[in-house]
Amino acid sequence: MCKDCGCSINTPQTLNESAGTPREGIGTNPQLNDAKTIEVITKILDKNDHEAAHNRAHFDRAKVLAINLMSSPGSGKTSILEKLAERGEISFCVIEGDLETNRDAERLRDKGVEAYQITTGSACHLDAFMVHDALHHLNLKDKELCFIENVGNLVCPASYDVGAHLNVVLVSVPEGDDKIEKYPVMFRQADLVLITKTDLLPYFDFDIEKAKATAKRLKPGVDILEISTKDEASIERLEKWIRYKMEFA
Repeated sequence: MCKDCGCSINTPQTLNESAGTPREGIGTNPQLNDAKTIEVITKILDKNDHEAAHNRAHFDRAKVLAINLMSSPGSGKTSILEKLAERGEISFCVIEGDLETNRDAERLRDKGVEAYQITTGSACHLDAFMVHDALHHLNLKDKELCFIENVGNLVCPASYDVGAHLNVVLVSVPEGDDKIEKYPVMFRQADLVLITKTDLLPYFDFDIEKAKATAKRLKPGVDILEISTKDEASIERLEKWIRYKMEFA
């Protein structure tokens, strides 16, 4: 939980810094229908949405498609990006978000990908302001695509528009097929659901058809792809999906 978003909106620092409200008299567990709480959340999200629109305009001017990758930790986001880099079919850069370390950015740089690391500290999501700052450290001129690899979390990133054109949400076979139903807000934001690590299906009790049905119930018409970094054909299908979206962006 972080000090910046609604998951801990009751913290004095958040209320004071984000809305200018006094520290005195703030409870430790306000209800979400409390007027003051709603006002603070609205101010935070309105400012973020304004900055997100600015980011999208920045990507549009550069003619770069921006994709926000969201999932729980360990679902395979970075591994898939490594595989895309190895194939070399799409020129892309990456904005990496993690609480600590720059390991994922280093992994991608080792593959020849321009990557900028955002270390959020205690923040459990990226926001549009963080992404805006990162854009000043990337060269988009020779890129077709920018991936924004969000902090591993199936809750808070769903509430924050970072300025991407598309949201891709991953769920891995080891996590279980119930995660889509347990975290509906996240999957309602998805333009594409990636069911990852499908090479492990023989070893886990994961009902892939149930997972697909749940995703489509939450977001009718959502695209769904099964993917494994050990299956080149599945990576190629992802590339084709991206190319299609580039064409009609």
